[in-house]
Amino acid sequence: MISFIWSPGNPLPAGTGGSENYTVGQVRELNRRGIHAQIVTVGLSADDGRDDFTGIPFLSLPTVSKVGDLDGTVVFVNEPHPVPTRNPAFLILHNPPPIREHEKAFAREGTRVLALIATSRYAAELWAAFLDVDVATINVVYPFAEPCFATQPRPDRPPGKTRVLFAGRLSPEKGVYTLLETLHIDIIDQDTDLTFTATTAGADKPQGAIIERLLGEHPGISVVAACKTPAAMAALMAGHDIVVMPSNSQYWHETFGIVSIEAQHSGCRVIASDDGGLPETDCGGVVLVTPDNAEALAWAIRTAVINGPFPPAGRHHAGTRFTVGQSVDTLLAVFAQPQAIPPATIVAQLEELVLVPSAATYPRAG
Repeated sequence: MISFIWSPGNPLPAGTGGSENYTVGQVRELNRRGIHAQIVTVGLSADDGRDDFTGIPFLSLPTVSKVGDLDGTVVFVNEPHPVPTRNPAFLILHNPPPIREHEKAFAREGTRVLALIATSRYAAELWAAFLDVDVATINVVYPFAEPCFATQPRPDRPPGKTRVLFAGRLSPEKGVYTLLETLHIDIIDQDTDLTFTATTAGADKPQGAIIERLLGEHPGISVVAACKTPAAMAALMAGHDIVVMPSNSQYWHETFGIVSIEAQHSGCRVIASDDGGLPETDCGGVVLVTPDNAEALAWAIRTAVINGPFPPAGRHHAGTRFTVGQSVDTLLAVFAQPQAIPPATIVAQLEELVLVPSAATYPRAG
């Protein structure tokens, strides 16, 4: 059994972000292969989001300490809780290192004895610097697009129209305010052949609800309901030509950017901030722009309009990269290989060695 430990006290939400899609997709693929895997929630009983994930095994534990009773492989998702486990445990680092001091202490303490998995080379380097460890000790298992993105039929494009989609969460770090600025750039705001759409992903949070109201009042953008399944998101993306990811780089750095590969698999061009792990998502359809720069985003959209649709051959090539099969193959290889000894273990062994009594000295013979 492989158990993915979701953030204690939090339900697993559908259609809100990459770490959710990654976790559910891994569990689905592992079970498809006949390898038992489950999502473990803490402190919520059955009210933990499972109703939105048909066919995905869930287990709810009353307290995080009960994780130590689980058999098989334990994989913490995002949060490194210092719980002794029956077998060496892993931690998948979907987010960048924290910036607040009390959160830094929690992250450093919790990662001391866990085998670490990052979602990009960029993320591995970022966490290695934060934890002061060799980057080679951090495994990389890339996210993926579910198969439905590459196979979703694309409807006919309205003549002369270019449809732009913002599919990220309604939160500042995803660059939604940069997008709002872009809507007022003169090379964009008078073009009636350009349409902009955003989803309500993240509107369940207080800041997301505020941003949803802002977008709803803007005449230049339409808001549609968040997609709760990969198939629904694939259909939405296939009905657009460009997906924008103007991720904020001032205090947040995307460790990868699963929306980018989903969009390319769906046949969309992607315009993304040249920051974090986003450059690693390029399957042939990504244009990178200066982060936090509405003017740069506007000109990139204009260039994408001139270049026209993402070619079918480009979409086919994109669909062969970052697949769920490739991701799970890598994950299983990580589980099977010897892991680097955690720094905390080395320190503990050295401390034990120091306490060993010195060998007795004997007078020389003769």
